[in-house]
Amino acid sequence: MTNKTIKADIDTISKISNGRKILFASFPADGHFNPLTGLAVYLKSIGYDVRWYTSDYYAGKTRKLGIPHYGFVRALDIRGENIDKVFPERKNCKGTINKLNFDLINGFIKRAPEFFADIEEIHTAFPFDLMIADGAFCAIPFVKEKMKKPVIAVGIFPLAETSTDLPPNGLGMTPSYSFAGRIKQAALRWVANNALLKKSNKVLAEVCKTHGIRYAGGDVFNFIIKSATLVMQSGTAGFEYERSDRGSNIRFIGPLVPHTPVSKNAPWFNEKLNQYEKVILVTQGSVEKDVEKLLVPALRVFRDTNVLVVAVTGGTGKDALRVRFPQSNLIIEDFIPFEDIMPYADVFITNGGYGGVLLAIENELPIVAAGVHEGKNEINARIGFFKLGIDLKTEKPRPSQIRKAVGKVLTDRTFKRNVSRLATEFSRYHPNELCARYVNEILQGDEKMKVLEEKAAFTFIEVTE
Repeated sequence: MTNKTIKADIDTISKISNGRKILFASFPADGHFNPLTGLAVYLKSIGYDVRWYTSDYYAGKTRKLGIPHYGFVRALDIRGENIDKVFPERKNCKGTINKLNFDLINGFIKRAPEFFADIEEIHTAFPFDLMIADGAFCAIPFVKEKMKKPVIAVGIFPLAETSTDLPPNGLGMTPSYSFAGRIKQAALRWVANNALLKKSNKVLAEVCKTHGIRYAGGDVFNFIIKSATLVMQSGTAGFEYERSDRGSNIRFIGPLVPHTPVSKNAPWFNEKLNQYEKVILVTQGSVEKDVEKLLVPALRVFRDTNVLVVAVTGGTGKDALRVRFPQSNLIIEDFIPFEDIMPYADVFITNGGYGGVLLAIENELPIVAAGVHEGKNEINARIGFFKLGIDLKTEKPRPSQIRKAVGKVLTDRTFKRNVSRLATEFSRYHPNELCARYVNEILQGDEKMKVLEEKAAFTFIEVTE
């Protein structure tokens, strides 16, 4: 696709978009808010009136984006860092499944009517034409059915749609396409819906019945996908399991990345990057605060070796880690722009944040993944399944596990070849421009745009191989 083609498409959309109102909405978590920021700024730049509904915690960030903010009024403001304070009884939940059901019920499902009440009030002052929300925003079915507004869900984690070809979403299991595998997966889907997630599914059914929302069963995230007018899934088909029954409302849009303001500063650089043959980048994101899970074992195993380790803490414990690990082959920083460091790296060690994984693939970096909670098991399972790296299937890897996995991805070129192949697929997508096309088509709803698309006037390619 040429830049001239892209410009022709966007010029056309800009002439139509002026004054159309879009409300962004997001669950109050960085992994739900940040991926949508680049798209919001882009749509604003081509003429849409864009505003954002989310926690006041993000008011400063929306202000920097130049986007008006609406905060929670009726909605309970729950985030990862305060959920145990808001719900002290959560600490008494025994077992992963009980805690998962508790979080689905109290963090997501019961918040939907509150979100919707706020959005109805917002609509009186800002009569939006379309809502765009992250794929875990539970008010999507409410806005779609009760307000009769089109709603786009943005998939900011791997596709959570239930499929007859796959095991149940959320268990981090990879698919089997054999006859025996399909039988097993069907049984597991039944167990997931009728036993493991029975509590949260029951509450979801009750909430929907109370508010007159159609609900045909299943978990909350599949319900959101089925309810949305369109699902714009971050990523590509090459990083998703094969499904014969993929929903007709799902579109892959390529790797959607957060907005990055133009910096006047020089890119981050350290002379040590040119002094070592191999560079390892390790991070556990900004949400995980326990440095003992991943950062410490990675630093411990590679200190005083002939590889350079760049550890990014996400804002937790930098100074203490520098005292514990003063070795010359270790660099420890709170934040380093990935676009500055990833071109130098040979391996990416991560707990499996979706955005970081997509950026690693774009930069052709093989991955060693160690994360289970908050849906990271699904992301990391795909890394292992598609042989983009190694999934250690644990939250707390041993140093020996990390050493062995890093050694394997550095010596077995299969991982590098697979990542490079997927990076090429990623490069064929222009996410913001492609999203703008879908937004415009939904808002226009006429045959003219369909005719243009059929004549391939604008050559946006959705890769399916």
